Amino acid sequence: MSELNMLVVNGLDVSDLTEEYVQFHSVGGADVWHKSMGGLRSFADVHNFVDKHPDKIIVVRNVREMHQAKEQGRLGLLLGWQTANPISTGRGGDNDWWGDPTRTNLRGYYELGLRIVGIAYQIANIFGGGAIDGHMGLSRAGRALVEEVHKLGMILDVGGHTGDQTSFDAIQMSQGLPVICSHGGARALADSPRNLSDEMIMAIANTGGVVGIPAINDFLVRGKEMAHMSETPWGTVDNFVKHVEHMKGLVGADHIGLGPDFTWNMPGMRDRAIFGPETMDELPRRFVKGFENISELPNVVVALQEREWSDQDIQKFMGGNWLRVYEQVWGN
Repeated sequence: MSELNMLVVNGLDVSDLTEEYVQFHSVGGADVWHKSMGGLRSFADVHNFVDKHPDKIIVVRNVREMHQAKEQGRLGLLLGWQTANPISTGRGGDNDWWGDPTRTNLRGYYELGLRIVGIAYQIANIFGGGAIDGHMGLSRAGRALVEEVHKLGMILDVGGHTGDQTSFDAIQMSQGLPVICSHGGARALADSPRNLSDEMIMAIANTGGVVGIPAINDFLVRGKEMAHMSETPWGTVDNFVKHVEHMKGLVGADHIGLGPDFTWNMPGMRDRAIFGPETMDELPRRFVKGFENISELPNVVVALQEREWSDQDIQKFMGGNWLRVYEQVWGN
């Protein structure tokens, strides 16, 4: 992919942070890894790993540092949350979202490198509804969260795991600022609540934001018509590209990116009970054939080239669109 002269961004990846998976990024040609994080221990683990491998990887907090990391031959590690659950404790705990002013740990996580914040993961929390609670709107605490995310100059991640109404409420509050969906397929092609409606895709794009397309087989292939099936048909890179091209046709090449959501070397917990049978089958998690970890990213480039995508549009999809949003929210 070097001939395209681009900074490639792996827009969401949960995988275990190991030397081998860092090398996978090099093999695949990816320069930045948006790593999905959890609570305080996960941040300590990341910083300890980076300290042990300073020649290979570095935590990046802005676009300038991403470019510097590439120039130095290091992988840039961008830290984000799929859900704000780590700061969802009630009043009287570490996080008081009801006070005036609010007093929470979000600033502390920002100082540790957190730059992207989701709202809810699949089920409702104190901030709003998850994907299976799509009717629930943003709560009072959720509105305080959105305000704090924007005040700190972080990127808000909506849609996907966060429910429809909560996401639309958050988008309405974010006027003038781009929001993203770090990883979500098109509901028009795989009709499950975990995926994004065309209306949601357009709403995110209208903020100037980006939707990252995942490589999880169920998210790309399975819909409510398969709820009775214990096994989802195993798709390929072509299924991934169908979702990419659907969104490109809907909102244009400026609002789509990589969001593969790989879980390499992670426990095989499926969470089927909270995803529902219309979203997830009974097998261990699978990714589409030909794009099962980030080292296989060149297969995606080939697939787009075979569909006669221009180099410019491929560059936008592989990282340029993410970088545009990052710069707009964080500055350079």
